[in-house]
Amino acid sequence: MSDLQAALPREMYVDDAAWERERDRVLMHEWTCVGRRDDLGLNAPGRVAVVEVLGESVILTSDESGLLHAAYNVCRHRGSQLFPTEPGAAPYCGPAGALRCPYHSWTYSLAGKLLKAPHTGGVDPDAFSLHPVGADTWAGFVFVHLSPASAGPLADAVARPAVTLANYAMGDLVTGQVLTYDVAANYKVIAENYNECYHCGPVHPELVRLVPAFGGGGTGIDWEGGVPHREGAWTFTMSGTTSRAPLPGLDETERTRHKGELLYPNLMLSAAADHVAAFVLEPRGVASTRIHCLLLFAADEVAAADFDPSDAGDFWDLVNKQDWAICESVQRGMSSRAYTHGWFAPMEDDSADIRRWLLPRLEERS
Repeated sequence: MSDLQAALPREMYVDDAAWERERDRVLMHEWTCVGRRDDLGLNAPGRVAVVEVLGESVILTSDESGLLHAAYNVCRHRGSQLFPTEPGAAPYCGPAGALRCPYHSWTYSLAGKLLKAPHTGGVDPDAFSLHPVGADTWAGFVFVHLSPASAGPLADAVARPAVTLANYAMGDLVTGQVLTYDVAANYKVIAENYNECYHCGPVHPELVRLVPAFGGGGTGIDWEGGVPHREGAWTFTMSGTTSRAPLPGLDETERTRHKGELLYPNLMLSAAADHVAAFVLEPRGVASTRIHCLLLFAADEVAAADFDPSDAGDFWDLVNKQDWAICESVQRGMSSRAYTHGWFAPMEDDSADIRRWLLPRLEERS
């Protein structure tokens, strides 16, 4: 076993207490992607969205100046939710001039400052602002930080893809199709699966026909320069081609090759010449993850009367379902008493990133 590296221990995938410790000590102290600003309806002043993040309900607002704010969905008076929201509910989006609690009408500005507390006398508004959540954007994505006092700059967290995927101008792209899945697997199983192609040959025959290099387990692939398609193919669709034009800012290599990035903890990006597939992971428990696959296209393509993303959408739906099925199988196997931990083969070295990313953070915040 000299060439194999031990993976994370079993309990970090199947134990509820280990999940809660990881969530509280690590995930709640990291920038987490919650979707696209346009899709959340926050692309204009005077808007509000309510999203669930790691079991917490979060209010996102675009204030009168268009500035983004976020706060916990908890009134400072008696703890009622300002927007009553059941766990697991779909995001709410709508217009707003202020935030009013439905219980006793305490009212807050879109920036979270207390404006009115009826029948309370001399309440200091500065002492009763909503509990803040960090909020920032990158490339059209909205990120939140549940522990803003300890948050570093979002720019640091996205530094690598900001360079490697700069030519795709993702901030200018718009969502053309959304595929949503509930996967019975730990979010780390999904991230590790994304980060290696050792499984591509056995799991993804259609993908390997499109990208033959994937059939070799990922060995010798120039991930930095992009992965070539088979002769005559240049994008991730059923045929390997499309009537859509390549994105305008790509260099010659990017117009014929595929790139990918993983932003821990929950955003996976796969960039093709005419679209980008963005996977937003929502960890919902130790063995439950909701995944939103957002297919992003050039705005003029989506606006066209004959826009049809199904060539890309059908291909991604096929590959996704293959991935999620094998991830659920892994999760079931990890739950066996026979399993203690797995192993990483040499071509899976990138998958070890989850250890290099997670373990120092767990130790630092223990």
